[in-house]
Parts: sequence; C-alpha cells; structure tokens
Amino acid sequence: MSATPQAALSGLARALVQHGRLLEAEALQCTSGSGNPNDFVLEVINRGLMSANDVARFAADTFGTPALDLAAFEQSHLAIDAIDRKLMLKHQVVALGRRGNRLALALADPSNLRILDEIRFQTGLAVDPVVVEAPKLIALVERLSESASTALKDLTGEEFDMDLLGQDGLADAPVIEESASEVDDAPVVRFIQKLLIDAINEGASDIHFEPYEKYYRIRFRTDGILREIAQPPLVLKEKIAARIKVISRLDISEKRVPQDGRMKLVLSKNKSIDFRVSTLPTLHGEKIVMRILDPTSAMLGVDALGYEPDQKAALLDAVSRPYGMVLVTGPTGSGKTVSLYTCLNILNKPGVNISTAEDPAEINLPGVNQVNVNEKAGLTFASALRAFLRQDPDVIMVGEIRDLETAEISVKAAQTGHLVLSTLHTNDAPSTLERLKNMGVAPFNIASSVIMITAQRLARRLCTCKQPVDIPIEALISAGFAEEDIDGTWQPYGPKGCERCKGSGYKGRLGIYQVMPISEEIARIIMTNGNSMDIAAQAQIEGVRDLRQSGLLKVKQGVTSLTEVLACTNE
Repeated sequence: MSATPQAALSGLARALVQHGRLLEAEALQCTSGSGNPNDFVLEVINRGLMSANDVARFAADTFGTPALDLAAFEQSHLAIDAIDRKLMLKHQVVALGRRGNRLALALADPSNLRILDEIRFQTGLAVDPVVVEAPKLIALVERLSESASTALKDLTGEEFDMDLLGQDGLADAPVIEESASEVDDAPVVRFIQKLLIDAINEGASDIHFEPYEKYYRIRFRTDGILREIAQPPLVLKEKIAARIKVISRLDISEKRVPQDGRMKLVLSKNKSIDFRVSTLPTLHGEKIVMRILDPTSAMLGVDALGYEPDQKAALLDAVSRPYGMVLVTGPTGSGKTVSLYTCLNILNKPGVNISTAEDPAEINLPGVNQVNVNEKAGLTFASALRAFLRQDPDVIMVGEIRDLETAEISVKAAQTGHLVLSTLHTNDAPSTLERLKNMGVAPFNIASSVIMITAQRLARRLCTCKQPVDIPIEALISAGFAEEDIDGTWQPYGPKGCERCKGSGYKGRLGIYQVMPISEEIARIIMTNGNSMDIAAQAQIEGVRDLRQSGLLKVKQGVTSLTEVLACTNE
C-alpha cells in the first residue's frame, strides 16, 4: 500500500481503510464527491460497499460518539431553531436538542471537525455529535427545509417566485454578488431579494428591518417618508438578520456591537445598485438599515436636481474655477452627496485628477480616486487630505468638515491652487461661514478660500394627479409671498392621490436651494467679524434667495405644495 494515497485520506475514510472495511482504492474513489459533507458516506452506501447502518455503527464505535435511529425520533422534539437554517442546509446536520449550553447535533460523519467547529462558533454552545444514517439525515433536512418554506409563505402571504423579480422593466432576474458557497435558495433569501427589488422599483432610499418585543416590521423610506410594507413572523428576525449580514460581508456571530457593510445587487449587465448596510443592537434584536445607493443619480446632471437657471449658472461658474472652496450644507438626507457627485461628474475628465475622502464612499464614480476614512486605523479626513496634497490633485472632495484640523487643511488646499468640495451640517449658507469661524478658522482664511456656499433641502414633488387648491391671501403672505406676487397669474396646487403615487399625492423629490457666491462685500463682512445675520442681509441685497424664497418659487411653478415647502424650510 503506497504512502501517498493513504496520506490523501482523512477522517472516516482513513479509519475505514485502516480497519480493513474498505480498500484504499475504493475509499479514494468515494472521496471524489461534489463537496457535500455526506458525499463520501453516500458514495460508500450507493456503491454497495457498506450499508447505511453499518457505516453509522462503525463511525459511532470508532470515534466514541452515540448513535441514533432518526426513524424513532419525534420530529416535533427537534431543536431546529438552535442553529441557523443556512448552516443546516450547508452542512446537512440537524439540531436534536439543547440542554443548558450543550447542543446535540445529528450528523453522518463525526470526524468532520470543521463542521463541529463552525457550529460551535456560530452558536456559542458546546456541540455533542450524534451519528445517524446519512440517507435518513438527508431526508430529514429536506423535510425541514420544505416545512420552513411552506411556513414562511403561509405566514407572510408571499409566493416567492423568482420570475417576478424581473418585472417593471428589469428583464433579467437580479443576482446578489456573493461567493458560490453563500448561494442559498431558502425562502428567506428569496424574500429579502424580492424586498430589495420592490424598494428599488418604488424609488425608496432606505429599508428598515426593525425587531420589537411582539412583532417584526419592515419599512421603506420613500420620498423622505417611512412606510410599513411587511410584518414577517417574529421568529424570522434572526434568519433575516443573518442573511443580510452574510451578503454584506459582516460578522454574523457578532450581535453585541454595531457593524457597517456594503453589498451589491446586479440587475443586469449594465446596471447594479449598491447598498450601505448598518446594524444596531437593540433590546429585542438587531435593527438593520439598508441605504440604497444608485450610481446613476450622480449622472442625472445639474438640470435634474432642481436648480433655478441663475442658481445653476452660479454653481457651474464656481466649480469651473481652478481653485477655491465650494461648500454644500444641509441636514442628513438633504441630497448633499448627490449634489457633490453631480459636480464631480462635471469635472471628471481625462485631464483632471480628482480625489475624495468619505465616510464611507456612497457612490462609485469611475475616474475618481475614492478613499474611505478609517479612524480606527488612523486614516482620518485630515490624514487623507495631507496624502492627497502629495498626490498632485486638481480637485479634492472631503465628505464632511468635522473639526478644525480638517477645516484648516481644506482651506490651505483651496488657497494653494486646488478646487475643494465639501459639506457641513448647518441650517443655511450664511450660518456656514459663522460655523467655520466658530471652529477656529481665521476670518481671513475663510474670506480668501470659500468661493460659494449652497444650502439645500429636499421637498416632495407633486404627482401628476395634483389638483388646484384655494389658499387664503393671508396664509400666502404669512408663508413669505410678497403682495405683488399674489397677482392671479399662477395657481397653487396640492396633493390628490392616485395609483401611481399610492395615494400620497407625491411622487419623487426635488431640491430647494440657497446658492450664495462669496462676493467682495460678503468677504468684507467676514473679515470684520460680522455675524450670519449680517451676511444674510447682504446676500438678500445681492439677490440671493434664501431657502424659503426658493421653495415659494417652486410653489408658484406648481411642482410642489405650500405645505411641503413650509415643512422642509421651517425656520
């Protein structure tokens, strides 16, 4: 008997050869299976080399583990929720029962330590292997899988037909980018994939998976408004969380701390959608929020964002400058990232070197050098900026100016021949300048580096089913309209509701902007330590519309309602 083939055998196969139950050649032939943990045992049985009962008894005696006849075991007593169903299907094992911190696990080959280690790691329990006959085990796994599929369909009222995933113009069934070992056809997988497609088709920006004590709900944020779309059975919360974490490359065993990840849904050869995934431990399980990042949103162009002609001209003039700083400000979810990336897309030409530092990079833009900051590893916005300045940049984009160090390096870059784009969290354009000053940036540096500030909000756009509304003149004047504006030449509209907008009266969103170039007079106010009120007054003199005035202009144009403008520009 040659040493080399013998060395290729391990575990149960090696033991059978050593005890003379199989010839070495027979064992080698039986090990060339498809990768299923039970392939070797099934090959031995199917070739008639040993019976299923003989293999089970030999494995139990040789490796010192108990044996069990599954035919005599009551299925209702199984602890099927003790391990993730994905692991059950992957490894062809079944949890028989749990007592304290010990788990009895049925499997056909107790010598497969890799399976035992993974189950032990995922569950945090001590695993006691129990040998069972492979054919009976596989049949039981299939029954449990089928019963799970039926239960999920019954409880959620969904038929998870993969053919439905290509509807609404998506000709090809989408595929989540993942390794082959992670592909799973379980109902939960198809349920999640259908949710993702529904969210994309509805134009949702976020998907919320929220566990509570007595129920579990899933909500979409569409046009800025959260709407409940499903309440899966509470028992599925762990399986749903585990699946999302697997496809987002997160640690499924870590449930005590927040995690951040990404995933990609491939819709066709030419279109894919990125998802930014965030998990958060709550009292009743992990809440997961998936932000939908559509790269095509940055390719829409300035015209699609809702800038008025004069605002668009001012913005394009600012980003065409060879150096200086352009700041975009507004609350979270106001569309700042899309505005910045639209500007980057305009600047993204073969002769321009563009670098961005973000936390994290939300939209993948070919031709732009994107860096994810990692504060734990020491890669902060400030350190990334220093590195950029040694990389011969033309345009630098900083995700957010959070501290004095980042602000000072950004100002220095803007003063030394680079165009810098960034964001701040302030209410309007004038207060942004005061915010920089409060951070500790010298007024001279602010005045000499900042060339434009854009504040923005997102308002819901009226659906085509909109209807005229009568608004008292007093209410229009109270909202900010001048008396000369109420001349009867325009008609305010409000929401009505139809099938297209699902009864809300709104479909899509548009931007409301305050575009404030830094004129010589505004720079002088900054230099003389003027406050944001002084800057706002000068901006009004120069014809800069504030957010409310820009919103009222959208009302006159009939593209949104007065109620919506008042809500998003509440000052």
